[in-house]
Amino acid sequence: MGDELRDVTGFLYEMGLLKRFKRTGWSTVGVPLPESIADHSFRVSVIASVIAAMEGADPQRASFLALWHDSQETRTTDIPHLTKRYVAAAPNQDVTADQVRALPSVVADLVSSAVTEYEAAETPEARCARDADKLECLLQAREYEEQGHANVQSWIDSSINSLNTSTAKAIAAEALSQNTLAWLEHARKPTP
Repeated sequence: MGDELRDVTGFLYEMGLLKRFKRTGWSTVGVPLPESIADHSFRVSVIASVIAAMEGADPQRASFLALWHDSQETRTTDIPHLTKRYVAAAPNQDVTADQVRALPSVVADLVSSAVTEYEAAETPEARCARDADKLECLLQAREYEEQGHANVQSWIDSSINSLNTSTAKAIAAEALSQNTLAWLEHARKPTP
């Protein structure tokens, strides 16, 4: 049990890197302290559960898939889309296989199957999770835009063009039509 616990604990420390590693693409538009990969993954998981519930899919499974969608970036970091034209990263399933190689099979299978399902995008939950990733990018772009960062329109456009579910498309349209703090005004209104 000692080696298993050592390896599981090491894996958990490795996942902690996602809290420190920043989403690098935002530096292109001048965001000095962009969100971390973990920040992004958290909201992707929340969005995935919402989309899945509204699409009639399993919200817990969609959220779980979204949780692992960028876990490989502990080893590859967040590679900006422009960089991907010049540098080829290993497929996420291969990186995950390396990450979980020393883990107990029950844990390794859990993580590997989530990444494989997400990447294949064949289940409703995977499609909801993938849409959540794009929708989160759109929401973040809008927040940075309202904070004064220009030139985020290409992130918004690419996010919209990548959406597949009707729910994600509808949320995206609504996100573009309202101020990012409109929810706060509604929250401040007294309840009847």
